[in-house]
Amino acid sequence: MELAGKKALLTGATGGLGRAIAAALAERGARLILSGRKAETLESLAAELPGDSHTTIPTDLAEIGAAEKLAVGAGEVDVLIANAGLPATGRLTDFATEQLTGALRVNLEAPILLARALEPAMLERGSGHMVFISSLSGKSATPLSSIYNATKFGLRGFALGLRADLDPQGIGVSLVSPGTIREAGMYSDSGAPPIKGLGTGTPAQVADAVVKAIEHNKVEVTVAPIQQRMLAHFALATPGLSVKIASGDAGQKAAAAVANGQSDKR
Repeated sequence: MELAGKKALLTGATGGLGRAIAAALAERGARLILSGRKAETLESLAAELPGDSHTTIPTDLAEIGAAEKLAVGAGEVDVLIANAGLPATGRLTDFATEQLTGALRVNLEAPILLARALEPAMLERGSGHMVFISSLSGKSATPLSSIYNATKFGLRGFALGLRADLDPQGIGVSLVSPGTIREAGMYSDSGAPPIKGLGTGTPAQVADAVVKAIEHNKVEVTVAPIQQRMLAHFALATPGLSVKIASGDAGQKAAAAVANGQSDKR
């Protein structure tokens, strides 16, 4: 799909990944509907982007019914980029019920509801594309990430299943799966140092992956150094051994640093 002139709904637009994705789409001529929780920040972002037809819809996807309202407000769109997400790291028993519900709603339920709402118009037109921002945490389980893993494993399964339904109808469905990203994401948000020797990616690389997924109808684009991609494939093939290795001392310390730094952001 060519992005020039297309109407694209982007959730989680004001975070580090969201801003990079917004810029990449706008540079290719897309008309953006920017969604996030901070109205003033959304307006500032819209004003900074190339083009003059971008709009904003402030939305907290953790609220009941917010995804459906966002879809109605956006109207017919050519492209959905479901990027919004909550950290959701820590022990299961550390989560209050509302925190647990919010993580499941934002990370998994909202993308599903948005897809359901936007699908009929795309099918009627015979064109459209949906991109779901997942994570290598949707392939590989790590300590103190049971909720986050659940949402990303679920999102990956949903997107692949939806593609099986919609690709024959001319509707693209893609996954973009970042690994450790510097300047954005859980390590940046928590202040924890990335695990040594595994490398990092950048928000710009994630944005380029989104564009690639849309323009070339890719099933999945992974944004991570080769070391991380190999470990993720190893985890898919041998989950028992992978979990045992990840639960070692180094893995536990890295996970604890991230979870502690994100405890106030659930």
